[in-house]
Parts: sequence; C-alpha cells; structure tokens
Amino acid sequence: MANPVLSLLGEVVQNVAKKDIQVSSITGEGKVIALYFSAHWCPPCRAFTPKLAEFYKHLKESPRGDQLEIVFISSDKSQSEFDAYFGEMPWLALPFDKRDNKNTISGKFRIQGIPSLVILDAATGAVITTDGRTAVMGDPKGDNFPWRPKPFSEVIKGKFIKNNGEECTEEAFKGKVLGVYFSAHWCPPCKAFTPRLVEFYNKMKTAGKDFEVIFSSGDRNDESFKEYFDTMPWLALPFKDQRANQLSTAFKVSGIPMLIIIDGDGKVITAQGRTALMADPEGKDFPWRPKSVELLTEMTASYVNAEPCLVYFPELNEGEEEANAEAAVEVMKPVADAIWEEAKAKKEDPSLKFLVGGDSEVSDGLKDFLQIDDDSLPKMVLLNVPEQLVYRSEVKEVTSDFVRELTEKFLSGSLEFQSLEGL
Repeated sequence: MANPVLSLLGEVVQNVAKKDIQVSSITGEGKVIALYFSAHWCPPCRAFTPKLAEFYKHLKESPRGDQLEIVFISSDKSQSEFDAYFGEMPWLALPFDKRDNKNTISGKFRIQGIPSLVILDAATGAVITTDGRTAVMGDPKGDNFPWRPKPFSEVIKGKFIKNNGEECTEEAFKGKVLGVYFSAHWCPPCKAFTPRLVEFYNKMKTAGKDFEVIFSSGDRNDESFKEYFDTMPWLALPFKDQRANQLSTAFKVSGIPMLIIIDGDGKVITAQGRTALMADPEGKDFPWRPKSVELLTEMTASYVNAEPCLVYFPELNEGEEEANAEAAVEVMKPVADAIWEEAKAKKEDPSLKFLVGGDSEVSDGLKDFLQIDDDSLPKMVLLNVPEQLVYRSEVKEVTSDFVRELTEKFLSGSLEFQSLEGL
C-alpha cells in the first residue's frame, strides 16, 4: 500500500539545486513532514520564512535532525518568483509546475490563507497540527516538537468551580455531552447569547439529558469574571487557568461567543454549537451530530466556504418544499453514506460534503451567488470554494446513480469545472 504522503506529493520533490529527491526517502516511522504554504508576494510569509528557517536549522543540528523535513508548497505567480523565493529556503519544494498537485494539497488541508504550516506524520500521513506556524513562533527551539496535541481528556483534567464556591474535578462530567463555552463579560454578543444558553441548559437538565457546560472565560479581571459567572448555572475553569489558553488553541477559537460540543469520549461533535442552539432551541436534534447529508442552514453553510460540497437544489413547488427536500436527501444518501463510512474507517474527514438546499434564506443566498433561478430547478452543483471552482449539472432527473457518477468523477479528478470568477 502506497504511503499516503507519497500519494499526496508524488514520487519526487526538489531541493534548491533542482535535484529530484525521492519522497520515499523522507517518509517512514518516526519522521515528520511539514508542508509550508507560502509565496514570495505575501508580506507575512516573507516575515515568517526566516523564523522557520532558523527553527529548521536549529532542529537539523540537533540529535532529532533526521526527524523533520519541510516541503514548500508555492502560491507564487511565476516560475521566476518561485525560484527566487525558494532560493532563500534550506528545505525541499514541490516543483512549481505541479500546479494540480498544489491545488489538491491546498484543498485537502483547506488552506484559506498563507503562510500556513501543516505538520504530518510521515509514516501515516495523519495530520499532527494544521497550526505549525503558531507552534514554531511559540516554541522556536522545538522543545515540544512535533507538537502532537494532547487528548482532550488530558488537557481538561483539574479543578472546576461552581458560582457558589464549590469545587469539583472532571469526574463531574465524565461520560456526558459537554459544551465548552468561550465567552466574556465585556462582549455584547456573549451577553446576548448567555441567557439563551442558560435557558437551553435548564431544559436539557429538566429532560434528564447527560449534559454539562464549562465556562472558559475571556474576562479581563477577576471581578468581571465573578459577576458574569454568577449568571451561569454550570461549571467554570478558575479565572486565568492555563487550560483556557490550551483549549482556545486546540479549538482554534478566533471569536466569541463560541460553544464547542464534545461527546463523552472527548471528541468534537460540532464547533457550531451556538448556531445549532439558535436554530434548535428546544434541542430536538441535540447534540447536533453531523449527518452524511445535511440541509443547507446557517449551521451547515460554513462547510461551503471550507471544503468541496455537492449541493442539490430540488424543485420548490409551493406546499411541497419540505417533502422535496426530504426526497433529495434520500437520493444523495446512499452515496454520501459510503463516503462517510470510508472516511470514518480512515479516521479522516469526508472528502466531499453533501448538502440539500431547500426553502431558506441561506439556500436562496447561495443560489443568487451561483446565478441559479428557481425556474431552472432541480439543479445539482459541485462547489469548491477553496479552489474557486464550480461544476453545474444540467441533468433534470437527479438519481442516486447520477450522484454516484458525479462523485466518482470528482474523486478521480476528471470532473470539468469552471472558475467561480467566470460566473
């Protein structure tokens, strides 16, 4: 069986002298490959590259030097720009002319901004971290390299408090669905959402659900923390507890309020807990586990910008919108289930999301963006926003066999896309 890294990069990469280096020579047990997404024209990239080079040199001169190799994945606009920029780097690169590989790799890791440093296990291809840039900046000597994330169960261990002064440990929520709530007293959207979460929490408790919430505070002082925490019926990390930063990094919290829903085994169910709760305040679908085929809603709309999505817009006959959406789900489900199970077996995310656009503002907004009129429905679209590509089918009778055929073409790379810029 081919090494996953070999399948990703191809047989060879190059050194700065343009000599071919066999990818097989940098893979294997105990080794790590860092994919460095960068470009000559990008100021933050040019600021980070010397830092990365310094880290690389330091590690290479240490006893762990043979554990790491970096491969530059260029977003430069020309061969000459690539050559000039790569000439400043001490590591390897994907040849500039392998643009198809570059696009595939960027799509696989959902690269939406550069510089980006993705750290992979060179034996299995498994992602160690997608935030290698932060890791390098925070640990420039590589003391904790390769920055394998600690299991949630290990990070969360310790003391928790209640607003009445009582204390407990992680045993208080062991085996329960857990909501980690990142919020702060000074944040108006947080103060608006917290009462909704309190109401929902009390409903779940009344219904006998095994559910607990932990407040991870972003407050600026202990007084504000206590005042805000007094409005909450759940647990909290003590103010300024170091676990707050660890959790924020682990869950890539970039804004608050944010509610991460985690299962009893410490695995993330959804990072869109706030959106899910607002859409389902009674908790009908709680804990909002993802499905192989999802309706296009505010909660699932985030998929569209982040990864390839096959979207089916069924006909909108008045009074039959819900039935038509349910029928569309059933058409897509056999293929989506197969993709889902394959990804689960590999412990990966599915390579394609399956969405159904019904009668909603989110669906209408996407149709407007894609210039799809209701008169042209039904319509099936394969949208790859990270790579700015779209395929629009003109087939009017969408069947499971057609969905399977379209999916296979996408996975094999034979689907003929057009640029989103051409719409």
